[in-house]
Amino acid sequence: MKQVEIYTTRFCGFCVAAKRLLKQKSVDYKEIDVGAEPAKRSEMMQRANGGRTVPQIFIGGRHIGGCDELYQLERAGKLNSVLAA
Repeated sequence: MKQVEIYTTRFCGFCVAAKRLLKQKSVDYKEIDVGAEPAKRSEMMQRANGGRTVPQIFIGGRHIGGCDELYQLERAGKLNSVLAA
């Protein structure tokens, strides 16, 4: 399974929803809290092509997007293959 990284903040409902989906699928992920580590926000924005909102999700180093995009992959039946490929 590819490495999953998720940039979050502490009180973000979309972050909670994205992490919940990953946990339901038994996916381990590295969480980077940009609220606790403000320097990581600029790293996130650079990696996410200017994306400023959280969560920003990366699978195998590839930018997936946010919570909505993660759920779109799941609804389309493509998330498992993106995680495994």
